[in-house]
Amino acid sequence: MYHTCDLKTILQEYKPWNVQEERDLPHLLRHLESSPEVFARKNETAHFTASAWVVTPDRKKVLMAYHNLYHSWAWLGGHADGEKDLSAVAIREAMEESGLTELKLVAEKPLSVEILTVNGHEKKGVYVPSHLHLNVTWLLEADPTAPVRCKPDENSSVAWIDTEEISERSSEPWFCERIYSKLCEKVRKLYPSERNDI
Repeated sequence: MYHTCDLKTILQEYKPWNVQEERDLPHLLRHLESSPEVFARKNETAHFTASAWVVTPDRKKVLMAYHNLYHSWAWLGGHADGEKDLSAVAIREAMEESGLTELKLVAEKPLSVEILTVNGHEKKGVYVPSHLHLNVTWLLEADPTAPVRCKPDENSSVAWIDTEEISERSSEPWFCERIYSKLCEKVRKLYPSERNDI
């Protein structure tokens, strides 16, 4: 067992799920070992981020937000901003973006890894150059009856979306085809619901 902030060990022990993870994982490790600023946004080439795949206990719905920057329904998550425990980052970001106060970390190991491209854009009046997000995704569980709210500076809505409707709600085809479908499949096969009444 390891502490979730031991990212090097986590990535070294991670078993890729598909070709995308197999190809991306070595690059995450290389960046981790090559730059002391890889957990900070000031590294404008590539930096670590954490995503939260927040599911209901029955695994039928995922909590997503309508992101202002991408004009699409998307998962929750954000920048490490110096924090090396990416599971803590995923929980923090999910709480900030959704208003949830209770989240359960389903497993101490990541649900997935991926390199995400970010096009250049304006943020708070400052141009952010195109760069890479070295992303680690964590599986979280939450009560779908708990109140949620949006974070106006980042998203305009937060809602539980049926896993079968994600591709209809998201306007980002690459994410639907490569990431969200992978996450749904992994949850279904590796972390099925323990409830027998569904």
